[in-house]
Amino acid sequence: MHIVERTPEVLTRTNQAFDTNSFFEPLSDAQRDQVISKAGTIEAYSDGEYILRTGDPADFLFVIISGQVAVVVGEGEDQIEVSRLESSQMVGEMAVILNEKRSASAVAKGDTMILKLGRDVFRKVLSAVPEAGMSMMRMLAERLKKSSRPPVHREFRSDGQIPPVEVLRLIPMAFMQRHRVVPVKKQENKLLLGYCERMDDNLLASVSHLLPSMKIEPVSIDGEYFQKIMQNYAGDAVTAAVGKAAGESIEVGSGAKNIDELLKRLVEEGGSDLHLSAGQVPRWRIDGRIRSITGLLKLHSEEVFNLLKPIMRPDSIEEFNKTGDEDFAYAMDKHSRFRINILRDQEGVSAVFRHIPNTIFTLEELGMPTVLRTWAEAPKGLVLVTGPTGSGKSTTLAAMVDHINRTSECHILTIEDPIEFVHKSRKALVNQREVGVHTASFARGLKAALREDPDVVLVGEMRDLETISMALETANTGHLVLATLHTSTAIGTVSRIVDQFPAESQEQIRSGLADNLLGVCCQTLCSKVGGGRVPALEIMVMDYAMSNMIREGRTHMLLTAMTTGQNKGNRLLNDDLMKLVQSGKITKEEALSNTVDKSDMSRRLGLTKEGA
Repeated sequence: MHIVERTPEVLTRTNQAFDTNSFFEPLSDAQRDQVISKAGTIEAYSDGEYILRTGDPADFLFVIISGQVAVVVGEGEDQIEVSRLESSQMVGEMAVILNEKRSASAVAKGDTMILKLGRDVFRKVLSAVPEAGMSMMRMLAERLKKSSRPPVHREFRSDGQIPPVEVLRLIPMAFMQRHRVVPVKKQENKLLLGYCERMDDNLLASVSHLLPSMKIEPVSIDGEYFQKIMQNYAGDAVTAAVGKAAGESIEVGSGAKNIDELLKRLVEEGGSDLHLSAGQVPRWRIDGRIRSITGLLKLHSEEVFNLLKPIMRPDSIEEFNKTGDEDFAYAMDKHSRFRINILRDQEGVSAVFRHIPNTIFTLEELGMPTVLRTWAEAPKGLVLVTGPTGSGKSTTLAAMVDHINRTSECHILTIEDPIEFVHKSRKALVNQREVGVHTASFARGLKAALREDPDVVLVGEMRDLETISMALETANTGHLVLATLHTSTAIGTVSRIVDQFPAESQEQIRSGLADNLLGVCCQTLCSKVGGGRVPALEIMVMDYAMSNMIREGRTHMLLTAMTTGQNKGNRLLNDDLMKLVQSGKITKEEALSNTVDKSDMSRRLGLTKEGA
């Protein structure tokens, strides 16, 4: 350390640091000049030099003029960096205020220059300028908020080593990405579980359920460290999943064994879909993006069909040969299920596998608002969960069914194409029917449902007029109906249902919706900063006034009702996207790509028309 002469250049840099320090901002020019020019000392430190140490008396504080200062606790190998402060930030004021010995050390990182101020100077400023005291309170509150998490250990910062693959594979990739947690170290039967943002009892219980024989110990990790693990573990440098040697193509006629190996890897990598197309390299979708599977060659024209044939039912093969496409489900094992569509195109046969997670997450684990639980507990009515393909509609509905199954003594009947999440009867009795296997169509299944004494009916998709009519009739006869539609907004859902019917029937349909619709949850999945995906929601909660708007065909007024009725649980998609941007969970570009009203979102984000 050495004392720095107060040259004009040094004083200018010191003034610049004070310009952006909220504590000194209220001072007049004369008061600031008094502090900078006469009250304290300007000191320079080299990289690694201690400015103050744990246990030192609290006789001064300092402002960083240039460079960086690390606040650290502990010594030697046990030392942990709590925070890193930069130019204009104040250090050491807490101990001065409390008149206690230092609880942490401050170390220069690189060449650093500071202005050191004695305790008496600090107190004089507080006495002379009350606004400075308010600024200090705000600074301390913000610092307390940022430091409320436990400090990150040196092993789990961005420069830490990636955990071994055998440790990472203890928890499914999709679970890690959804909750931003990752197993970082295994010590016999104890697992250190790293978390980025929060660790609550529900999340800890879910991990304990996944690993019942292990003791789970949460540990705070750096967000960049989590991202580094995800990029390396689920990155593009994937070896051939079916592989015997890199670059080897899938063998024709090798059967379900190779399919299982690909699907197993898809699950491990946290992918949602596997694409096999004639004349193309196999691809999978991870975090919403399609990626080629490194190490695999292009598939031949009939290779896909030869791979799928061993796992298809005879009737599915017959239907595919007749129509050129077919949907069916496949359970690789008791832990992994897939929804499959096989089709013919100009190159040959293609297939898409959608992974259906074995774990049914609760509404709380999904971060869904309480109104969905309220709807699930309703004795009757129609609840619609909508959104584009791959937006998580089935996951949300499964969570609602699971809540009913765990809490209500009732009969739940599902009609799906195909069956996705498998529900075992708990407090409720659950029957699941698959279209094309257990019933001819959704409409046929709904007609039969009225004779099967259900309390809750899940309709996998309202595809046609007959199914929509039957769903409304089922809700009108005292049942709770949960269903999906491929619509992008809550208000658009109402219009879409009504507009599907002939003009002479629309008044009756509006009346049916007004009497029975409990609400609409429209969702889309956004790519999360650091990996994983996060839902953005638009929710319409019906009340008497909104029901009348639908009955009278004034659907254009629903937007105003949703905007003014947010205290009832209503929310707009753009509001939800903005909250995700402001919390740092998604980027501005991601919000813009997922909004329906791009002009409004561009305005909110402060983007120009060209930037949008």
